[in-house]
Amino acid sequence: MKAIAECRLYGFVDTAYLHGRHPAEVARQLCRGGCDILQLRAKNTPLPVIRRMAEEILPVTRDFGVLLVINDYPQMALEVGAPCCHLGQEDFFDAGHRQVSELVPPGASLQVGLSTHAPEQAQRALAAGPAYIAIGPVFATGTKPTARPVTLDYVRWAAAHVPIPWFAIGGITLDNVAQVVAAGARRICVVSAILNAPDIPEACRAFRRALESASRTAPPQA
Repeated sequence: MKAIAECRLYGFVDTAYLHGRHPAEVARQLCRGGCDILQLRAKNTPLPVIRRMAEEILPVTRDFGVLLVINDYPQMALEVGAPCCHLGQEDFFDAGHRQVSELVPPGASLQVGLSTHAPEQAQRALAAGPAYIAIGPVFATGTKPTARPVTLDYVRWAAAHVPIPWFAIGGITLDNVAQVVAAGARRICVVSAILNAPDIPEACRAFRRALESASRTAPPQA
């Protein structure tokens, strides 16, 4: 498995974009295309169904050496053996948590990522001890239509101030990924622009090429 710091392309098995496809097969296509890390996101889905999907996806990600992230449910991640979990602000801080270590029993191994939407949220998240944070949504996105875009200004702030791995997320496409990299991102999350593509592996490879090409010409991070 790659360390999170080595991960560049973060993909999703999002039930809102499966379009009738089997989650494990979508995971296989994402891994084959070059995603370093995958999140299972299944909003408004019964827990037994999410668990079954996680159990079916995990052997796929393990075969490819890709990290699997369970969205929203750290206990489920621990139970199925997924290496990572991701939580939003409301699922972590609003639920009364202050330290990521509160979610990980002694002797267990679970890396937790946290969503952030502003510098003050990032600073609070960093103090909680996550393995990584997400920065976004950078642009308007149909995945979270009510979320206000944080713009490239927040990406620039993160490049200068966030000392742990972070991923830009939200509305990132092949048309704007170069702007995101130029603003300082070196890791990106992509949902609909990959899952809605006619060829998922090729879409992943196109994002990797664009990310690597833009990184070569982008100014160094502060």
